[in-house]
Amino acid sequence: MTDIILDFFKIFGINISSETLVIFVVPSILAIFLGFLLRISLSLCKQNWVGTYHNTMSFLMLPLIAFVITKVIAGNIPLALGMVGALSIVRFRHPVRNAFELVMYFALITIGISASVHLKFSIFLTFLLIIIIITSWILDKVFKMYNKNLYSFSFSEGQLQNSLEVVLNEKKDDLSQSKILLQEMHDEENKVYIYKFCSSDREQITSQSKYISEKYKTNIKNITTDYI
Repeated sequence: MTDIILDFFKIFGINISSETLVIFVVPSILAIFLGFLLRISLSLCKQNWVGTYHNTMSFLMLPLIAFVITKVIAGNIPLALGMVGALSIVRFRHPVRNAFELVMYFALITIGISASVHLKFSIFLTFLLIIIIITSWILDKVFKMYNKNLYSFSFSEGQLQNSLEVVLNEKKDDLSQSKILLQEMHDEENKVYIYKFCSSDREQITSQSKYISEKYKTNIKNITTDYI
């Protein structure tokens, strides 16, 4: 594994020693792993807000970014002040819609400042961030193959989702257990039961709609499907 990473740097004409690699790479990977452990711990404590894509990625990326920038600007006061100034400009002059946007701006600034010190830091950080992004994308696709969602849904993250809203005259417990259920509302007095489903996978919504239409045909008051 060490040889592969060293060869990767050599492609860009950068020669680093195995010792430097161990000192820099091992803590970087450990930082990612510790961030992941913290995310898992919060999930086990029923803190569902950490389950969204943006929050999960923030927990993985931010420890790595903080480690790299600390290594780069350690003992360099001008760079440290430049980093603070750049972050302040991005934070207060640009409308940031969520925390993950700020993490990515932080990553971009870190890549730029790292490149000014030594290209190897910038390349290494970019390489690991790309690995995190691609790995999360692959895992998400694998989970969807088994009709499961790796990340929790969040309207605040601006995700485009296919949706299904079903209005029934009876409560159906199996629908309450659906993995793609976003919300359910029960009006016992008027016998109205509303189930809302969301998924980025069009096939999941189509399959759920077909299942409900066939199984609860006599109970359906209204069914609405919205595809992106």
